[in-house]
Amino acid sequence: MAANLSPEYFEAERKYKSAQNPAEKAAALEEMLSAIPKHKGTEKMQADIKSRLAKLRAQAQAQKKGGPAHAQPFYQIDREGCGQLALVGAPNTGKSALLRALTHATPEVADYPFTTRLPTPGMMAYEDVQFQLVDLPPISPEFTEYWLPVLIRQTDGILLVVDLAALDLLDEIDDTRRLLEERRIPLEKSRTLLVANKLDLPGADGNFDALQDLFGEQWKMLAVSTATGAGLDQLRRAVFELMDVVRVYTKTPGHKLQRSAPYVLKRGTTAMQVAEHVHKEIAQHLKYARIWADGRYEGQMVDRHHLVQDGDVIEFHTA
Repeated sequence: MAANLSPEYFEAERKYKSAQNPAEKAAALEEMLSAIPKHKGTEKMQADIKSRLAKLRAQAQAQKKGGPAHAQPFYQIDREGCGQLALVGAPNTGKSALLRALTHATPEVADYPFTTRLPTPGMMAYEDVQFQLVDLPPISPEFTEYWLPVLIRQTDGILLVVDLAALDLLDEIDDTRRLLEERRIPLEKSRTLLVANKLDLPGADGNFDALQDLFGEQWKMLAVSTATGAGLDQLRRAVFELMDVVRVYTKTPGHKLQRSAPYVLKRGTTAMQVAEHVHKEIAQHLKYARIWADGRYEGQMVDRHHLVQDGDVIEFHTA
């Protein structure tokens, strides 16, 4: 029986032959296995691909076990912006499409699994601040890059991306959570936002309602569609809220009130701590501060222990 291999298979095979490292080889083999026709004429080819993939996985596991206890990941993403968040999820949930929709990054997007092989960062704007999103290879019981947990653990937050149209949606969520917990990465509510993607597909609304019933108390969640843009503006705001930060603007005494580039600080920051971020001498000689805030304060005097809120404008007065 003829194999009748598709153009997608030959493209994946080309990627395998030109791969520069084990991670790229494994990803290409996954593509080959996904694209190859499943019939008797390709059984030996399927077995050969699976054998090569198993060897690569075994090598990766051996390197992981044989390396130092706190080995650095193969890939390190330098932090930019006001926070770094990892896009995490099962294969084909639309993480790369989400990165494209929210940032200027251009990761490869395709309808086969394991398209993403390397971490890809992009900057997402929310009003006058930016956050760094990092698209990552998928997490799957079949294969998960061994360097992924270290990179995820170092981020400030996790966007757990799920496919609302997936037939095995709940299994994918459970597998992702279990695999992360096995690597000591609990999906805590304080740093996890569940992003339910593909809201535009049939049945997605009902599936999202079911997710809210099942997991609404465990995680904050939001439904979006990268195809139509639905929910993306709300997602930007949700990321800002997940990071639990406030934007504080400074004003020079005697000058007009205006908002320029803000200081982005953790919620619960005091006026004194803002002064320390601006300049240590201001903090050392701080006598009091004045606060302007829409609908709350109009130049009101506050002491150094006053907790600033998002959008506050602060003016420092020194002795």
